[in-house]
Amino acid sequence: MQRISALGLDLGHRRIGVAGCDGTGLIATGITTIQRTSFAQDVETLRRLVEQRQVQTLVIGLPYTMDGELGTQAQRTQKLALRIGKALNLPIDFVDERLTSHEAESMMRAQRVNASKHRALIDRKAAALILQRWLDQKPWLTVP
Repeated sequence: MQRISALGLDLGHRRIGVAGCDGTGLIATGITTIQRTSFAQDVETLRRLVEQRQVQTLVIGLPYTMDGELGTQAQRTQKLALRIGKALNLPIDFVDERLTSHEAESMMRAQRVNASKHRALIDRKAAALILQRWLDQKPWLTVP
């Protein structure tokens, strides 16, 4: 079986939630949250993760509107994602990220964690949900 190595990213104005997957491509887990400073510094932090994990693909959440449209936020995210992909020389797959942050907050409430005090954790969990959606689609699996 082919080894799968992807990073899931939840791109925000202040933070980037980062998730990775096991080599089998079955399970996504949150890795870290990057506090955004500058594009160059953000890319350098991502580059270190890419090298450590031998990443082959970036999976980035695209915040469509509830109507399924590409609104201004999605367009900004797309533009930033493409810049990051180019800087890291990696392909990008976009995944609909609608409600992932809400789902991550709900998971934290269920665990009795105060979500308002742990925004970085929410971003990391949202990135894991984004990556898990991509993994569940199994785009690399070919059926003979």
